[in-house]
Amino acid sequence: MSDLDVTLPSAFDPFAEANAEDAGAGPGAKDYVHVRIQQRNGRKSLTTVQGLKKEYSYNKILKDLKKEFCCNGTVVQDPELGQVIQLQGDQRKNVATFLVQAGIAKKELIKIHGF
Repeated sequence: MSDLDVTLPSAFDPFAEANAEDAGAGPGAKDYVHVRIQQRNGRKSLTTVQGLKKEYSYNKILKDLKKEFCCNGTVVQDPELGQVIQLQGDQRKNVATFLVQAGIAKKELIKIHGF
Protein backbone atom coordinates (compact mmCIF):
# COMPACT_ATOMS: atom_id res chain seq x y z
CA MET A 1 0.00 0.00 0.00
CA SER A 2 2.93 2.34 0.37
CA ASP A 3 3.26 2.65 -3.41
CA LEU A 4 -0.39 3.71 -3.73
CA ASP A 5 -0.39 6.35 -1.02
CA VAL A 6 -1.68 9.47 -2.68
CA THR A 7 -1.72 12.86 -1.09
CA LEU A 8 -4.64 14.92 -2.21
CA PRO A 9 -4.00 18.60 -2.77
CA SER A 10 -5.70 20.99 -0.43
CA ALA A 11 -9.10 22.21 -1.47
CA PHE A 12 -8.84 25.04 -4.00
CA ASP A 13 -11.56 27.65 -3.96
CA PRO A 14 -11.65 29.55 -7.28
CA PHE A 15 -14.03 32.13 -5.81
CA ALA A 16 -11.96 32.91 -2.71
CA GLU A 17 -10.98 36.34 -4.02
CA ALA A 18 -14.58 37.29 -4.82
CA ASN A 19 -15.76 36.11 -1.39
CA ALA A 20 -12.96 38.06 0.29
CA GLU A 21 -14.12 41.24 -1.44
CA ASP A 22 -17.71 40.64 -0.32
CA ALA A 23 -16.68 39.80 3.24
CA GLY A 24 -14.63 42.98 3.48
CA ALA A 25 -17.71 45.07 4.11
CA GLY A 26 -16.14 46.50 7.22
CA PRO A 27 -15.48 50.18 7.91
CA GLY A 28 -12.76 50.43 5.25
CA ALA A 29 -14.74 48.81 2.43
CA LYS A 30 -15.60 50.77 -0.66
CA ASP A 31 -19.26 51.55 -1.18
CA TYR A 32 -19.95 51.03 -4.86
CA VAL A 33 -22.91 52.48 -6.72
CA HIS A 34 -24.35 49.76 -8.96
CA VAL A 35 -26.14 50.76 -12.16
CA ARG A 36 -27.93 47.79 -13.73
CA ILE A 37 -30.32 47.09 -16.55
CA GLN A 38 -33.24 44.68 -16.31
CA GLN A 39 -34.97 43.40 -19.42
CA ARG A 40 -38.75 43.58 -19.22
CA ASN A 41 -40.68 42.38 -22.24
CA GLY A 42 -39.69 42.83 -25.84
CA ARG A 43 -37.50 45.91 -26.20
CA LYS A 44 -38.57 47.42 -22.88
CA SER A 45 -36.03 47.69 -20.07
CA LEU A 46 -35.47 49.20 -16.62
CA THR A 47 -32.35 50.87 -15.27
CA THR A 48 -31.78 50.45 -11.54
CA VAL A 49 -29.42 52.45 -9.33
CA GLN A 50 -28.47 51.08 -5.92
CA GLY A 51 -25.81 51.80 -3.34
CA LEU A 52 -26.20 55.55 -2.99
CA LYS A 53 -25.44 56.95 0.45
CA LYS A 54 -28.30 57.13 2.92
CA GLU A 55 -27.97 60.87 3.51
CA TYR A 56 -29.01 61.71 -0.07
CA SER A 57 -32.64 62.43 -0.86
CA TYR A 58 -33.55 59.73 -3.35
CA ASN A 59 -36.69 61.56 -4.44
CA LYS A 60 -34.75 64.72 -5.37
CA ILE A 61 -32.16 62.70 -7.31
CA LEU A 62 -34.98 60.86 -9.08
CA LYS A 63 -36.70 64.13 -9.95
CA ASP A 64 -33.52 65.51 -11.52
CA LEU A 65 -32.84 62.25 -13.41
CA LYS A 66 -36.37 62.17 -14.81
CA LYS A 67 -36.16 65.78 -15.93
CA GLU A 68 -32.68 65.39 -17.43
CA PHE A 69 -33.34 62.21 -19.44
CA CYS A 70 -37.06 62.68 -20.25
CA CYS A 71 -38.09 59.34 -18.76
CA ASN A 72 -40.27 58.11 -15.94
CA GLY A 73 -39.06 56.43 -12.77
CA THR A 74 -39.69 55.56 -9.16
CA VAL A 75 -37.97 54.81 -5.86
CA VAL A 76 -38.55 51.23 -4.65
CA GLN A 77 -37.91 49.93 -1.12
CA ASP A 78 -36.18 46.54 -1.28
CA PRO A 79 -35.79 44.47 1.91
CA GLU A 80 -32.19 43.43 1.09
CA LEU A 81 -30.88 46.33 -0.96
CA GLY A 82 -32.62 49.26 0.71
CA GLN A 83 -33.86 52.04 -1.54
CA VAL A 84 -33.39 51.51 -5.28
CA ILE A 85 -34.03 54.05 -8.04
CA GLN A 86 -35.73 52.61 -11.14
CA LEU A 87 -35.82 54.45 -14.48
CA GLN A 88 -37.50 53.54 -17.75
CA GLY A 89 -35.24 52.58 -20.61
CA ASP A 90 -31.51 51.96 -20.88
CA GLN A 91 -30.06 54.95 -19.02
CA ARG A 92 -26.87 53.33 -17.67
CA LYS A 93 -24.32 55.66 -19.26
CA ASN A 94 -26.50 58.73 -18.71
CA VAL A 95 -26.95 57.95 -15.01
CA ALA A 96 -23.23 57.31 -14.51
CA THR A 97 -22.23 60.64 -16.06
CA PHE A 98 -24.98 62.44 -14.14
CA LEU A 99 -23.83 61.04 -10.79
CA VAL A 100 -20.23 62.09 -11.48
CA GLN A 101 -21.15 65.59 -12.67
CA ALA A 102 -23.48 66.17 -9.73
CA GLY A 103 -20.78 65.06 -7.29
CA ILE A 104 -22.93 62.27 -5.85
CA ALA A 105 -20.43 59.50 -6.62
CA LYS A 106 -16.88 59.25 -7.91
CA LYS A 107 -16.26 57.65 -11.28
CA GLU A 108 -14.12 54.88 -9.72
CA LEU A 109 -16.98 53.85 -7.40
CA ILE A 110 -19.61 53.42 -10.11
CA LYS A 111 -20.05 49.90 -11.51
CA ILE A 112 -22.16 49.51 -14.64
CA HIS A 113 -23.66 46.04 -15.07
CA GLY A 114 -25.53 44.53 -17.98
CA PHE A 115 -25.08 43.38 -21.50
